[in-house]
Amino acid sequence: MSADYCHELVRQGDKDRYLSTLLAPDAKRPQLLALYAFNIEIARIRETVSEAALGEIRLRWWADAIEAAYAGERQGHPVIEALAPVIAEAGLPKPALLNMIEARQFDLYDDPMPNLGQLEGYLGETSAMLIQLAAMILDRPRAQSLGDISGLAGVAMGITGLMRSLPLQRRRGQCYVPSDLLAKHGLTPAHLLAGREPETIAKALAELRAHAAKRLSEARALAASLDGQVIPAYLPASLTDLYLGRLAKLGAGALTQIADIAQWRLQWTLYRKARAQTL
Repeated sequence: MSADYCHELVRQGDKDRYLSTLLAPDAKRPQLLALYAFNIEIARIRETVSEAALGEIRLRWWADAIEAAYAGERQGHPVIEALAPVIAEAGLPKPALLNMIEARQFDLYDDPMPNLGQLEGYLGETSAMLIQLAAMILDRPRAQSLGDISGLAGVAMGITGLMRSLPLQRRRGQCYVPSDLLAKHGLTPAHLLAGREPETIAKALAELRAHAAKRLSEARALAASLDGQVIPAYLPASLTDLYLGRLAKLGAGALTQIADIAQWRLQWTLYRKARAQTL
C-alpha cells in the first residue's frame, strides 16, 4: 500500500519529522507522511544517480508526476498515489510543489552556494515550503497567515540540517556554506572541502550557526500565532537549538562527525513543545 510505503520511508529517512507526525491528529498523520515522503524522494536523488544529467531526468519525472496528479491521472508510484488525494483535500498549490522540485537541481551539481541570500532562497523553496505545506494539511485557513513563521523556522532548520550533513557533503564535493561567508574569514569552498585551516573554518561555521539561531529566535517571536491544530508542522524546527548546541561543541569536528542527539531527548522535546503549543 502507498500509505505503508510512505510511513516506512519517513520512519527510516527523516526521523525528526516522523516523530513529529506521532503528535499529529490520527486523520492527518498519513497525509503528512505522504508529503514528507515526497520531500525525501526529491531530496535523495543526488544519492541515487551517477551523474547530474540522470538527476535532471528524475526531477523532470517528478515534475511531470505532480502535473499528472493535478490533472487527475494515476502514475503508479506509491508516493504520488498517497500524495494525490492530499493535494485535493488540503488544496496544496501546484507551484509550491514544482518549485520544491526545481530547487533540488542545485543539489545535483558541485557548484558552491554563492551567498547567504541565495542559501535562504534555496531553503525558502525547500525546508520552509515543506513546513508551510504541512501547516496547510493540518489547517489550511490558519496556514494562510503563517507564511512568515514558516519561512523563518524553515531557514533555521534548513541551515542546521545542512551543517549536520557536512561530512556527507564533503564526500560528494558539495559546499552549502555560503562562499561570501567563507571569504569573510579568508577561506574558499576548497578550504572547507579539504578541511584546511580548521580553526578558521570553525569561526565561519560559528557565524553560520549564529545566523540559524537568529532566524529561530525570530520565528519563536511569532510563535503566539500557532495553535494546537498546526503545531505538528513546526515541531521538527523546535529541535533546531538542540542540534545547534551539539554543532557548537563539535566546532570544526562537524566536518567529519554527524551532530546527533539521543532519540529520547528528541522525543521529550517534541512532546513538551506540543503540550506547550509553541516552537
